[in-house]
Amino acid sequence: MDRVRNNVRLTGYAATDPVIVSFVTGKKMARISIGVHEFFKNGLGEAVDQTQWFNLIFWNQKVELVENIVKKGMAMQVEGKLSAQTYTDKNGDQRYTTEIIIHKLEVVDKYEL
Repeated sequence: MDRVRNNVRLTGYAATDPVIVSFVTGKKMARISIGVHEFFKNGLGEAVDQTQWFNLIFWNQKVELVENIVKKGMAMQVEGKLSAQTYTDKNGDQRYTTEIIIHKLEVVDKYEL
């Protein structure tokens, strides 16, 4: 393996409308969640439909695209990189979060999923 890359590709449905944050520096960020379905048979041979939820972050020019196009329930395919964060909450407890910083967004027909 010549090169190790942090790359994630997901196809699913927007679970929320975008939340847009504007910073005093002029930068903008959009945050949405995406639900990704996985279908499989468990050890008993029963069909299972499992959904996993992922937090997506969009920056700068991509924010305008997300603001104007993405709505809750929309089918989409995204590519980006994982970003793990650690922080201390207001109670002093250490928390962990993983987000996906998106560099590519494509709206897809729901029948392609």
